[in-house]
Amino acid sequence: MAREVIERYFAAFNAGDTEAMLACLSPDVEHHVNEGQIRVGKVKFGEFLAHMDHCYSEQLTDMVVFVNDEGTRGAAEFIVNGTYKATDSGLPEARGQTYRLPAGSFFSLKDGHITRVVTYYNLADWIRQVS
Repeated sequence: MAREVIERYFAAFNAGDTEAMLACLSPDVEHHVNEGQIRVGKVKFGEFLAHMDHCYSEQLTDMVVFVNDEGTRGAAEFIVNGTYKATDSGLPEARGQTYRLPAGSFFSLKDGHITRVVTYYNLADWIRQVS
Protein backbone atom coordinates (compact mmCIF):
# COMPACT_ATOMS: atom_id res chain seq x y z
CA MET A 1 0.00 0.00 0.00
CA ALA A 2 2.85 2.46 0.79
CA ARG A 3 4.23 2.22 -2.74
CA GLU A 4 0.78 2.88 -4.21
CA VAL A 5 0.24 5.98 -2.05
CA ILE A 6 3.65 7.41 -2.99
CA GLU A 7 3.09 6.64 -6.68
CA ARG A 8 -0.39 8.22 -6.52
CA TYR A 9 1.12 11.31 -4.84
CA PHE A 10 3.68 11.77 -7.62
CA ALA A 11 1.18 11.01 -10.40
CA ALA A 12 -1.01 13.79 -8.96
CA PHE A 13 2.02 16.10 -8.87
CA ASN A 14 2.76 15.47 -12.54
CA ALA A 15 -0.93 15.98 -13.40
CA GLY A 16 -1.01 19.28 -11.50
CA ASP A 17 -3.82 17.86 -9.34
CA THR A 18 -3.38 19.54 -5.96
CA GLU A 19 -6.52 17.98 -4.48
CA ALA A 20 -5.33 14.47 -5.35
CA MET A 21 -1.93 15.21 -3.79
CA LEU A 22 -3.57 16.50 -0.61
CA ALA A 23 -5.79 13.40 -0.48
CA CYS A 24 -2.63 11.30 -0.05
CA LEU A 25 -1.64 13.21 3.09
CA SER A 26 -2.66 12.84 6.72
CA PRO A 27 -4.33 15.95 8.20
CA ASP A 28 -1.26 16.65 10.36
CA VAL A 29 1.37 15.94 7.68
CA GLU A 30 4.83 17.34 8.39
CA HIS A 31 6.46 18.94 5.35
CA HIS A 32 10.22 19.28 5.73
CA VAL A 33 11.38 21.74 3.08
CA ASN A 34 14.85 21.60 1.52
CA GLU A 35 15.52 25.19 2.64
CA GLY A 36 13.18 26.47 5.32
CA GLN A 37 10.94 25.65 8.23
CA ILE A 38 8.80 22.56 8.80
CA ARG A 39 5.19 23.13 7.75
CA VAL A 40 2.52 21.16 9.59
CA GLY A 41 -0.90 20.29 8.18
CA LYS A 42 -2.65 20.01 4.84
CA VAL A 43 -3.55 23.71 4.77
CA LYS A 44 0.12 24.76 4.95
CA PHE A 45 1.04 22.09 2.40
CA GLY A 46 -1.67 23.38 0.06
CA GLU A 47 -0.38 26.94 0.44
CA PHE A 48 3.11 25.71 -0.45
CA LEU A 49 1.77 23.95 -3.55
CA ALA A 50 -0.06 27.10 -4.69
CA HIS A 51 3.14 29.12 -4.30
CA MET A 52 5.15 26.54 -6.22
CA ASP A 53 2.56 26.42 -9.02
CA HIS A 54 2.80 30.21 -9.33
CA CYS A 55 6.62 30.26 -9.59
CA TYR A 56 7.45 26.94 -11.26
CA SER A 57 6.17 24.46 -13.81
CA GLU A 58 7.66 21.03 -13.11
CA GLN A 59 7.42 17.45 -14.28
CA LEU A 60 9.16 14.58 -12.53
CA THR A 61 10.80 11.83 -14.57
CA ASP A 62 13.06 8.83 -14.03
CA MET A 63 11.10 8.02 -10.86
CA VAL A 64 12.25 5.14 -8.66
CA VAL A 65 10.20 4.43 -5.50
CA PHE A 66 11.47 2.45 -2.51
CA VAL A 67 9.46 1.26 0.52
CA ASN A 68 10.30 -0.67 3.66
CA ASP A 69 8.70 -4.05 4.34
CA GLU A 70 6.37 -2.61 6.99
CA GLY A 71 5.00 0.06 4.64
CA THR A 72 5.76 2.83 7.13
CA ARG A 73 8.66 4.47 5.29
CA GLY A 74 9.37 5.23 1.67
CA ALA A 75 11.64 7.18 -0.62
CA ALA A 76 11.78 8.26 -4.24
CA GLU A 77 14.58 9.39 -6.50
CA PHE A 78 13.74 11.40 -9.61
CA ILE A 79 14.67 14.20 -11.99
CA VAL A 80 12.86 17.54 -11.77
CA ASN A 81 12.36 19.03 -15.24
CA GLY A 82 11.18 22.57 -14.75
CA THR A 83 10.56 26.09 -15.95
CA TYR A 84 11.06 29.05 -13.64
CA LYS A 85 7.94 31.16 -14.35
CA ALA A 86 7.83 33.88 -11.68
CA THR A 87 10.55 35.22 -9.41
CA ASP A 88 10.59 33.52 -6.01
CA SER A 89 11.57 35.61 -2.99
CA GLY A 90 15.33 35.71 -2.41
CA LEU A 91 16.13 33.81 -5.61
CA PRO A 92 17.36 34.92 -9.05
CA GLU A 93 14.94 36.72 -11.37
CA ALA A 94 12.66 34.43 -13.37
CA ARG A 95 12.79 34.76 -17.14
CA GLY A 96 11.33 31.42 -18.18
CA GLN A 97 14.60 29.55 -17.58
CA THR A 98 14.50 25.77 -17.73
CA TYR A 99 16.32 23.41 -15.41
CA ARG A 100 16.92 19.71 -14.88
CA LEU A 101 17.70 18.75 -11.30
CA PRO A 102 18.17 15.43 -9.51
CA ALA A 103 16.09 15.24 -6.32
CA GLY A 104 14.82 12.84 -3.71
CA SER A 105 11.92 12.62 -1.30
CA PHE A 106 11.49 10.65 1.91
CA PHE A 107 8.16 9.68 3.43
CA SER A 108 6.64 8.35 6.62
CA LEU A 109 3.24 6.66 6.25
CA LYS A 110 0.47 5.56 8.58
CA ASP A 111 -3.00 4.17 7.90
CA GLY A 112 -2.63 4.61 4.14
CA HIS A 113 -1.61 8.27 4.29
CA ILE A 114 1.65 10.19 4.12
CA THR A 115 2.48 11.70 7.51
CA ARG A 116 5.89 13.21 6.60
CA VAL A 117 7.38 14.52 3.36
CA VAL A 118 11.04 15.51 3.11
CA THR A 119 12.45 16.66 -0.24
CA TYR A 120 16.11 17.31 -1.02
CA TYR A 121 17.77 18.85 -4.05
CA ASN A 122 20.94 20.83 -4.68
CA LEU A 123 19.87 24.47 -4.43
CA ALA A 124 23.30 25.74 -5.58
CA ASP A 125 22.97 23.63 -8.76
CA TRP A 126 19.46 25.02 -9.39
CA ILE A 127 20.70 28.62 -8.91
CA ARG A 128 23.58 27.95 -11.32
CA GLN A 129 21.15 26.62 -13.93
CA VAL A 130 18.75 29.58 -13.75
CA SER A 131 21.35 32.38 -13.35
